[in-house]
Amino acid sequence: MTILYNPFFLLLIAFISLFLFRVVLIKTGLIYIVKKKWCFIQDCFHVYQFFKVSEFNESMQRNQLYHKVLVYLNSLTSIEDSDFTNLFTGKKPNEIVLRLDRNQVIEDDFLGAKIFWINEDKTLVLKIRKADKRRVLRPYLQHIHTVFDELDEKKRDLKLYMNVRHHHDDQNGRWRSVPFTHPSTFETIAMESDLKSKVKSDLDSFLKAKQYYHRLGRVWKRSYLLYGPSGTGKSSFVAAMANFLCYDVYDIDLSKVSDDSDLKFLLLQSTTKSVIVIEDLDRYLADRSTAVSLSGILNFMDGILSSSCGEERVMVFTMNGKDNVDPAILRPGRIDVHIHFPLCDFTAFKTLANSYLGLKDHKLFPQVEEIFQNGASLSPAEIGELMIANRNSPSRALKSVINALQTDGDGRGALNIGRRLGENGSRKSVEEIGEPSGVFCKEGGAHAVREFKKWYGLLRVKSSRKSQSFDLSSGQKEG
Repeated sequence: MTILYNPFFLLLIAFISLFLFRVVLIKTGLIYIVKKKWCFIQDCFHVYQFFKVSEFNESMQRNQLYHKVLVYLNSLTSIEDSDFTNLFTGKKPNEIVLRLDRNQVIEDDFLGAKIFWINEDKTLVLKIRKADKRRVLRPYLQHIHTVFDELDEKKRDLKLYMNVRHHHDDQNGRWRSVPFTHPSTFETIAMESDLKSKVKSDLDSFLKAKQYYHRLGRVWKRSYLLYGPSGTGKSSFVAAMANFLCYDVYDIDLSKVSDDSDLKFLLLQSTTKSVIVIEDLDRYLADRSTAVSLSGILNFMDGILSSSCGEERVMVFTMNGKDNVDPAILRPGRIDVHIHFPLCDFTAFKTLANSYLGLKDHKLFPQVEEIFQNGASLSPAEIGELMIANRNSPSRALKSVINALQTDGDGRGALNIGRRLGENGSRKSVEEIGEPSGVFCKEGGAHAVREFKKWYGLLRVKSSRKSQSFDLSSGQKEG
C-alpha cells in the first residue's frame, strides 16, 4: 500500500494519464473542439473591430486592395489549417494549390497580434482586437502590400479578359477572364528588325515615364493603331506587346456593348498594367454593327473618364485600313503611334522560314526573292500555314510557297507597294528628326526621303508639325 502513496509513482500515473488523454484528444479530434471552445471563451473577454475590403468601390471600379489581400491570404500556410478550403490543379505537373472558399476564416499572426480574415461574398472582412488596432493595423496593411509586390515580382500570371453582355441581375461584373498564355514575342514576329527595335524602345520608355507624364499633367497611357490586311500579324503583335510589358489583356467586343455609357463602364472596371484592345474598329464603324456611337469611341479614347481611369494602360486599336476612318479618331492624343502591317516581303519571308523551318538560307531563296521583287506577295499567315503543313520537308515547304506566290499572290505585293508609295508621294516631302520615344517625321526636304528609304526601306515613321503621333510601317527594303 505504501507504493500507492509514493510521490514518484503518483507523478508517473499523472504523466501517463495526461499522455493518454492527449492521445485520445488528438485521435478523436477532441483537441480541435477544445481549442475552438477556448478561443470562443477568449473572444468573450476582447472587443473586436471589423474592416470590410470590397471587390468593387462605390464607383464600381475594381478595388486593388481586395486583389492584393486575396493573393496574400492564398499564400499563407494557415490556409491549410482552416475548416475547409478549395483544391485546384496548378500549372506545374502534379501541383495542387489551395484557394479560399466562401465564408472561410483565416487566422494570421503579426507583431504578436492575432488577426482574422473572413471571406464573405465579394468582400473580405478583417477582424482585429481593438486593443491591437492602433499598434498593428497600418503596419499590417503595409506588410500585405510588400508581400504582394514580392509575389507579383516572382511570377505574375497574365490574364485575358473578355466582356460579356450586360445583365441587370449579374453580380460578377462585365469581364470574364482566362489565363493569357499566348506564346508570341517580338522575337517570333515576322517584322523588320529596325521597326521591332523602335516599338520595344517606345514601350520601354513608356514603362519608365510615369513621373514624366505626371509632370506634364498627362495621364500615363499610350495608344497604338495597327492597320493592314487580315493575316498580317496584328493580333500576334498585340500578344507580343502584352508579354513584353507583362500586362493583362482586355479584349473589348463592341458587338456586346449596349451603348456609350456601357463602353465607359468597361473601362472603369479594367485594372492598371493592362493592354486594352479593340479589334477591327473600322469594320464596326463602317457597318454600324455596334450600338456605340462615334462620339462614344472618341470619348473612350481620350475623354474625361479615360483621363481619370486610363492610368498605366496601353490602348491598341486594329484596322484593315485607315483611309475611310474619321480623322478625329486618328488625331494625336487619341492615337500616339501608327504601325502599318503590310503583306509579306522577302525580309519577312526569311524570318518566317527561320522560325517555322529553321532555315537561315536555302538554294530556293533566290527564286523566292525574285518572285517578291516582281510584285507577288501573300500574308504572313498564309505563308506560315504552308510552312506548318510541310514542316517535315523544308524544300517542299518552299516549293509550296513559290507555287502559292505565283498563283494566289501575283500582283498583290505590287498593289501594296504602290499604295504605300502613293501615300508617301501625296506628301510634299519628309525629313527625319530625333525624339526620345522613336523616330518622328514632318514636312521637309526631298533629300531626306531618299535617305530615309535607304536606311529604313519603306518603314515609315511620321508626324505632322502639329502632332506628337508617329507612323511606323514595315515594308520591303529598296536596294
